[in-house]
Amino acid sequence: MADLTLTTFDWVPEMPRGLVRDLRVRWALEEARLPYRVNSVPFGDRGPEHFAHQAFGQVPWLTDGDISIFETGAILLHLGELSPALMPAEPRGRSEVIKWVFAALNSVEMAGLPWAMFKFTGEPASKFLDEFLKIRLKHLEQVLTGREWLAGSFSVADILMSDVLRPIDRFDGLAGHPACRDYIARATVRPAFVKAHADQMAHFAAGDRSR
Repeated sequence: MADLTLTTFDWVPEMPRGLVRDLRVRWALEEARLPYRVNSVPFGDRGPEHFAHQAFGQVPWLTDGDISIFETGAILLHLGELSPALMPAEPRGRSEVIKWVFAALNSVEMAGLPWAMFKFTGEPASKFLDEFLKIRLKHLEQVLTGREWLAGSFSVADILMSDVLRPIDRFDGLAGHPACRDYIARATVRPAFVKAHADQMAHFAAGDRSR
């Protein structure tokens, strides 16, 4: 197997810790038990090499041998091809996972992220954003009622969807959506998530000591 290296920031402020998106990749790698290394780039000095790997100066990105991939959806789909623990190999199961990966990013995160950003800054979200998010959550609640995971067995789709929902839940945006809350709870008690989250927090805490 090629050498897998996850690259993230060497440090971030306290508020986003536990939510920085390298967590999604750490989680997938732990679920699949794929060996990997973690590399750091400066939070405050994003030079040409950084932009060569991540076109928007963000994190994370993953290198797999001579392949460099950014955007967590693309990274997780790549990892899904490496392990049946993350995505089935058979076409029907694979297509189920892929459609829910895109649903997490394009239907739910596009509503939840702007809403959560307002909450992070202490500003009230607009009525439009509130209603937009409520509509998306209403439909997702119906999907998750009586369903353990989105595509049958646990997959990268669940890593993405549960992580998309976590910041919404942090600001009590899932009040009245018990199936969504139960889904997050199931996902985040998995040992791979617990380890990935602890590793990210330790990584950024180490950055505190070096500043």
